[in-house]
Amino acid sequence: MKVIQVSDRPAFRKFYAVAGRLLFIESFDDRLDGLVERLFAGWQLTPVPFAERKPDVRINFFCGDAAPQVPENLNQFEIADGGRCFTTGDDYYVSLGDALVHLQNSRPVAVDVWLAGLPGLIDPVFARATSFAVCAALRRFGLFELHSAGVANPDSEKGVLIVGPSGSGKSTLALRLAIAGWPYLSDDELLLSVVDGEVEARGFRSFFAVREERTNPFKTCFEPKVVVGSGRQTSAVAGALLFASVTGDEKTRLHQLTQAEAMARLLRASPWATYDTAVAAANLELLSRLARQTKAFDLFAGRDLLAPGVASDLLSHAIGFD
Repeated sequence: MKVIQVSDRPAFRKFYAVAGRLLFIESFDDRLDGLVERLFAGWQLTPVPFAERKPDVRINFFCGDAAPQVPENLNQFEIADGGRCFTTGDDYYVSLGDALVHLQNSRPVAVDVWLAGLPGLIDPVFARATSFAVCAALRRFGLFELHSAGVANPDSEKGVLIVGPSGSGKSTLALRLAIAGWPYLSDDELLLSVVDGEVEARGFRSFFAVREERTNPFKTCFEPKVVVGSGRQTSAVAGALLFASVTGDEKTRLHQLTQAEAMARLLRASPWATYDTAVAAANLELLSRLARQTKAFDLFAGRDLLAPGVASDLLSHAIGFD
């Protein structure tokens, strides 16, 4: 089989900015370039028409080319969604389905994303691989991802982070609060950083994805700013942590956690805080600071949270934002 050299093809290049960091994105297939642009449009990345400075991150996308062989004798372990990580500490490879991501801890940080073929419009492997490439690179600059929804109390402006796996009710609760007038950061993933000594959260995904019924495998995607008139906020200083789960009970219950309990739950929700050894110390310090900075609760979501105003009233009083 003839191997086509990447340098023989035209490159499609774009710049994006997030949290003061500049990303340079390059692909070698016009169709793939369109898919990357479409995916980034749903994330809170700002297109930059022209960059006058060197980028902090460079991400290259390849489609249909033979991916490089992962070197032997690397440390390896399984990750979520059936993936596998191979690492030397600073550099590592991540295999997700038919995609391979390779991060090199250089300056700028270089990430290559290899796809076996052109992905579909809603290919979950493509979205996960791309999200991983972006988040892994940003970790090198003190921006650490957390699988969490985020809203801001309209009176105190403090952020409430709703942490939990898929199906835990994060999006539904964030939506109920947004409808009640709480500005929103994201319904699924946040980027955390330390700003002036405090942990600040900013949204990563701009749209919400809500499952209308728990038995329905499909989610409805929408922008709350457009659909319900809620305001999107770029960032907020974290004031509270909610570790959410759905009980099916009539009444919602809150149980306040100790700092140690909150830290243990944050570690379970942030596997890359230990997987990514090159930046693990900084990531763990940020999570420890977050646990000290916030009030933390287990939230056992009942059916009453779906009633208008209940979520807003409950949290305002329990967390002390009233």
